[in-house]
Amino acid sequence: MPRDLFPHATAELAAVRKKLAPETHDAFTKFSERVFSDGALPVKVKQLIAVAVAHATQCPYCIRGHTKAALREGATSEEIMEAIWVTAEMRAGGAYAHSALALDTIDEVQQRQGR
Repeated sequence: MPRDLFPHATAELAAVRKKLAPETHDAFTKFSERVFSDGALPVKVKQLIAVAVAHATQCPYCIRGHTKAALREGATSEEIMEAIWVTAEMRAGGAYAHSALALDTIDEVQQRQGR
């Protein structure tokens, strides 16, 4: 994937976001700072969770940003990859679990058709 597929996150873009909705921007920034501070979970764990979720939402900005943050918090390459594998399993598991809807629909349609 070319690095320029998405615009680069820059200070200028951040300034435009803040200018267009300053109160919302400030509230989001404050919220984010609180979420990613030590609490019941240490910051490193929160950043590993964020890496996993970023892969589930497929946000390239979040993947890069939270991977860097996880590394800053002491996460290893192996821990980051393991978090990504958890995401992959959960996404696959969701498809597997939701197959019950298709199987139920197949059964319903076949019963109506007398099969």
